[in-house]
Amino acid sequence: MSDLNEQIITPEEVKRPRRPKPPWVNSLMTAVAGGLVGSMLTITVLPHVDYFTGQVTSQITESGHHGNGPGAVTVQKTAASSDSDSVADMVEKASKAIVGIVNMQTQTQWRNFPDSAAKRDSETVESGSGTGVIFKIDGSNAFIVTNNHVIEGAKELEITVAGGEKTKAELIGADPLSDLAVLKIDAKYAASALDFGDSRSLRAGDPVLAIGNPLGLDLSNTVTRGIVSAVDRTVPVSTSAGKWDLNVIQTDAAINPGNSGGALMNTSGQVMGINSLKIAEDNVEGLGFAIPSNDVVAIINEIMEKGHVERPYIGVGLANLEEVSQRYLQDLPLNVEGGAIVTSVDPTSAAVKAGLEVQDIITAINGQKINSSDDLRKYLYTELKAGDKVTLDIYRGSKQMKVELTLTSTGNTIE
Repeated sequence: MSDLNEQIITPEEVKRPRRPKPPWVNSLMTAVAGGLVGSMLTITVLPHVDYFTGQVTSQITESGHHGNGPGAVTVQKTAASSDSDSVADMVEKASKAIVGIVNMQTQTQWRNFPDSAAKRDSETVESGSGTGVIFKIDGSNAFIVTNNHVIEGAKELEITVAGGEKTKAELIGADPLSDLAVLKIDAKYAASALDFGDSRSLRAGDPVLAIGNPLGLDLSNTVTRGIVSAVDRTVPVSTSAGKWDLNVIQTDAAINPGNSGGALMNTSGQVMGINSLKIAEDNVEGLGFAIPSNDVVAIINEIMEKGHVERPYIGVGLANLEEVSQRYLQDLPLNVEGGAIVTSVDPTSAAVKAGLEVQDIITAINGQKINSSDDLRKYLYTELKAGDKVTLDIYRGSKQMKVELTLTSTGNTIE
């Protein structure tokens, strides 16, 4: 087992063909894999990519992965802008619900002091910054949505609200895969909250505005304006919770480092998306992306209700076939061109009970062909739920088998 994992961590080249990808896809996949590094990227001018996230697709909203308890946040009917209200009036009102977020982390280093041995010295320092949106005020508490990468790894979260007051936030829950997080602050610091509009009503050409803190809090509540360039875009990225295909809104409104977690709004002042990423390669302009509001509402309701997002769980770690040495695939029939190889098995999971083993190669789930671990993750999270029974087609060496198991639930990222 250790030998296989070793090969996966440092993959060897294999001769299986790969479909070529545009250069910007590789930039996205490389930079987002940094996890915590991504948080710091939000305040750094990059040569390629600002930041990007993993987003649960709209099918998750439809398949019931959200909270429905009392006080759940809802998507409001998209409002028509009033001729009597100017955009400036809307921005002035909306900006009161936009906050700055500073990620404070512990930095430890060894220092030599006079007449003594080296000692370890720790201090809490600013690691990165981003933006958040107050979406609910309930009694003595106010709730903020932001990107997971803005708050990931934080020891403390410092919030700057409209007017410049600062306070500390409590993390309610976060979901690395969808790159969303919910924070709580004392309601006395919240001047107002914003409503979510229906992102499904957006069309290419609709005017939108982005509000956030580009390059840090010195430029807080910066407003940029543009249009919806496209809806239902899918962008492949790699998050700290694994690879995913993002379902996003594309916009040409300027989104800069530090805008992560801020609002993409319509001219009526409703949040239509949470700004999350941009492509900033040479010769590329006006390619920003936001998580659609309908997806955001589904995720934050579940986080508010459970503290995390529950997803169906098999209990295995996976890698793509091209990520492992060819010697692990030498018994695989030549007509099998794709699949996901099992690299680890949770000893308490349904996978163990079903008899799955390290080096098994999964080629289908419920008859759906699997070409990669991404395919399995997408089918698992969008088509299935905990308690569902599934059938996996696997190869163990040259032997083809079927394995049946019942999915459980977990907040972990392992499949």
